[in-house]
Amino acid sequence: MLDLLEVPLKDSCIQYRRLDGTMSIAAREKAIKDFNMLPEVTVMIMSLKAASLGLNLVVACHVLLLDLWWNPTTEDQAIDRAHRIGQTHPVTVSRLMVRDTVEDRILALQEKKREMVASAFGEDESGNRQTRLTVEDLNYLFNV
Repeated sequence: MLDLLEVPLKDSCIQYRRLDGTMSIAAREKAIKDFNMLPEVTVMIMSLKAASLGLNLVVACHVLLLDLWWNPTTEDQAIDRAHRIGQTHPVTVSRLMVRDTVEDRILALQEKKREMVASAFGEDESGNRQTRLTVEDLNYLFNV
């Protein structure tokens, strides 16, 4: 996906940096430094897993997710690279996906995982306090 994104960026003469798992540590550090320090570098394209690691990208104010991950916390961590202490602008997060594709099903799986976590921590889907698991919850959890 990153290779595809680079084509229109290059064609448009938009200054960008890339960050992915194939890069050396020095190349990663340079890409991050350039994005954070050079005002002409306005776009950072990253693989989701590379973006979920401990980065500080508070100069970013738009996050566009193109590759969904089955575990929603991986995406949350990637979004949090821009949503950190020191961020002075609102952060807009958008997700590009195609309906009735595997991405659509991944999104449904993410929602199911979020609901399970909320339930385990004592909240139902509407955010109300829940003090115990229901029979439906147990049946779902144990595949009965």
